[in-house]
Amino acid sequence: MATSEAVLQVLGGSLPSLFGYDHSFRELGSSRTSRSFIRCKKKRGPNYVNFLNCANTSYRAIMVDLSLRIRRPVHGNISHSYLRSVKCKCQQADSASSIASEKGNGTWFVDNDQSFDTIHGDTPSALQFETVRELKVGEEDFQSNGSLPPNGSVEDALNKIAGNSIEDEAWELLRESMVYYCGSPIGTIAAKDPTSSNANVLNYDQVFIRDFIPSGIAFLLKGEYEIVRNFILHTLQLQSWEKTMDCHSPGQGLMPASFKVRTVPLDGDDSATEEVLDPDFGEAAIGRVAPVDSGLWWIILLRAYGKSSGDLSVQERIDVQTGIKMILRLCLADGFDMFPTLLVTDGSCMIDRRMGIHGHPLEIQALFHSALLCAREMLTPEDGSADLIRALNNRLVALSFHIREYYWIDMKKLNEIYRYNTEEYSYDAVNKFNIYPDQISPWLVEWMPSKGGYLIGNLQPAHMDFRFFSLGNMWSIVCSLTTDDQSHAILDLIEAKWTDLVADMPFKICYPALEGQEWKIITGCDPKNTPWSYHNGGAWPTLLWQLAVASIKMNRPEIAAKAVEVAEKRIARDKWPEYYDTKKARFIGKQARLFQTWSIAGYLVAKLLLANPSAAKILISQEDSDLLNAFSCAISSNPRRKKRGPRSSQKTYIV
Repeated sequence: MATSEAVLQVLGGSLPSLFGYDHSFRELGSSRTSRSFIRCKKKRGPNYVNFLNCANTSYRAIMVDLSLRIRRPVHGNISHSYLRSVKCKCQQADSASSIASEKGNGTWFVDNDQSFDTIHGDTPSALQFETVRELKVGEEDFQSNGSLPPNGSVEDALNKIAGNSIEDEAWELLRESMVYYCGSPIGTIAAKDPTSSNANVLNYDQVFIRDFIPSGIAFLLKGEYEIVRNFILHTLQLQSWEKTMDCHSPGQGLMPASFKVRTVPLDGDDSATEEVLDPDFGEAAIGRVAPVDSGLWWIILLRAYGKSSGDLSVQERIDVQTGIKMILRLCLADGFDMFPTLLVTDGSCMIDRRMGIHGHPLEIQALFHSALLCAREMLTPEDGSADLIRALNNRLVALSFHIREYYWIDMKKLNEIYRYNTEEYSYDAVNKFNIYPDQISPWLVEWMPSKGGYLIGNLQPAHMDFRFFSLGNMWSIVCSLTTDDQSHAILDLIEAKWTDLVADMPFKICYPALEGQEWKIITGCDPKNTPWSYHNGGAWPTLLWQLAVASIKMNRPEIAAKAVEVAEKRIARDKWPEYYDTKKARFIGKQARLFQTWSIAGYLVAKLLLANPSAAKILISQEDSDLLNAFSCAISSNPRRKKRGPRSSQKTYIV
């Protein structure tokens, strides 16, 4: 490896305060109970005042301070001064025309000989659509001479009509899943499966942050901004300040996994009720694992909202800026871990059950890198942000180097690992993580194509998880965590292994599945994660939208278009399942919810982006030239070749 001996040293230092005005917030936050609610009166008596009937509260401190006093009646002159101090500025989202046209939603035809520049807004000439006029011409040709029209235009147009009907159904279902709070849309529930009994609903009737992301993107692409804005601001109000679970408190800044709108009686008034936002930070979830990815997805959606709507006032608000900093502060905190990757527990992301992804799973690293880039773009320049931005930039450089150098696998790298020496001690060691060549599984030797490669699922001392994890690889392309060559190689592998990763329904969440004794040990004999089911090699239609963004970024939209065509053959007929089982994704998942919202939204986002590829720029992060220069300089400097001396004041990441 050309850069295997290089070690990265970056500036850091202690961060005594990431933002100067957070002390008062913490003092206010300490007055909250261990159970965090946001309330809104649905019906009120004459002596009560509704403080939170608003999606836009001016200051975060007010929200925290009033959370326990919202039910109290206010009398006399006190009420006027008190109300002035908590006055809300309510603004309705301006209506805007849809970003993506509803035309051209049918079957896609790709001319590989033509150029396709989507990100810079050029006309997508490579994608040609069958029009109604062509259908009429084809019908006339058929009637006049009795022969079929050329190029199968009738069949293609019929496919387009079928595709449009699927989209209409999907939009109807997505709107039916919307959840309202104080009369305003605030999110979408995870699933609205009419076949599930009330006893078997579990938490699928809640609004999940990660599940809402494709729904939110779909609404943004349609120019419907209100629901996304409300979701961003209300989930911010639920952000952890003094949350506890089993007598332990998570770090400030943790975003909930989900929340539910509950209607409860108002204390002291039997004729009135109030709506309550009840968050779940993992204390009620299966496995009781706090979500790491919620805050990262929240930052990504916040940036997408600003880019799509043009409304930057949301991300510039004091409470939103504080929320961003709290998430970054939590993720960038010092600890025992010496790697630039983010250390997390098993089940703390989309794969939310025991699947052996504890440590430094790729999915979290890709989202972490993406969130760092998005946050840096949105943070307002001020004295309190300088140290945070410096630490953020240093981490980005170290993280990019680490993932590109040590997580990448292709035939060449696989052969290097096969010839590794072990038990190497020195800064110049080639096998830095003491990987044993015998860890290379027989399936990988046969499966790895001669052209293409991917990022492995996890890396820890003496352990490389060689499984292909789809979300992490696709989002690494989207956020430029991989180089252009690596990004194309990932797409090359997807095409080469189409029957394994797509088959009858896109897209395998990971490959291959854990089986036999390995499945028993790693999953604990999980009856839901049996081989080729659920998170253990199941196929998840929601991954379509991430495949679409990655393909469009690399000017290869035909990959996503082909996957969408595969999905359209049965996803609506199968009632929009959560996931599919078996190696070829032929069966609906044995415990899959039907009418799963993010399956519906994932399909819609893929269609909208393929119809208007330039809209993908709201999600894509291009590689920063300054970071690239710092990355190159750090590699060439190779500071670890120097002899050991006194400890430097600079912060060092082991890469």
